[in-house]
Amino acid sequence: MPEGHNIHRRAQDLTEMFGGQKLIVMSPQGRFEKQAKQLNGKQFNDASAHGKHLFLNFSRSRVHIHLGLYGKFRTYDNPPQEPQGAVRVRLIGSQETVDLHGPNRCELLDNTGYQKLVSRLGPDPLRNDADPEVAWKKISSSRAAIGTLLLNQSVIAGIGNVFRAEILYLLKINPERPGHQVTRAEFDALWKLTVQLMQIGVKHNRIITVDRKQLGKPLSQAKSSERLNVYKQPVCHRCGADIYYWELGARTIYACDQCQV
Repeated sequence: MPEGHNIHRRAQDLTEMFGGQKLIVMSPQGRFEKQAKQLNGKQFNDASAHGKHLFLNFSRSRVHIHLGLYGKFRTYDNPPQEPQGAVRVRLIGSQETVDLHGPNRCELLDNTGYQKLVSRLGPDPLRNDADPEVAWKKISSSRAAIGTLLLNQSVIAGIGNVFRAEILYLLKINPERPGHQVTRAEFDALWKLTVQLMQIGVKHNRIITVDRKQLGKPLSQAKSSERLNVYKQPVCHRCGADIYYWELGARTIYACDQCQV
């Protein structure tokens, strides 16, 4: 499932591609046909994101998209080819066309529905309006493992399985430590690191958690096997110990039991 940086990058790309244009909107698959007719010919203002949720903002209308495990976008230069497979939504602009395939959620929301949705989400480290105090209060009062809390989108929105493993590894925090045992200094470091790593993710459109000095070359040149410290890695880069993995929060967590005591 795409993590928050990917959704924010997609929002940026869609805004640059379609911002200010009146779009042709259709639903080749038919499951969004009624809504597409309402949007067809309307001006697309911009796209925005909150955590793993993407919003397409038209004049007086807003489309909420959650990609889930199987959703994806495909982009074509105009004129576009015939829709391939089950295309939920096709957006046609002046120069490019975007197809949306297999999202977990695709719906029109009014302002009330939008506010109801975002009120259930925690602060998003990539948003200017994020309030880390909201996340700190939830973490510091919880007996759940910090590795589980970081996947809870009502605590912090946008963190997924890769980011949680990498963040906890870099901070030397054991994923099983209860939230209420995380110190304020550790949380502040966690929030700051999350912001930094997710911003890098938006810039390069991929998760990169190693630093340039460690890599020995620009981050943009990092191979897939070089981008991460602990996630699906065989050994710890710091101490050489084996990386352990187990299920935590219904997902596989990776950690070094020597560095993350």
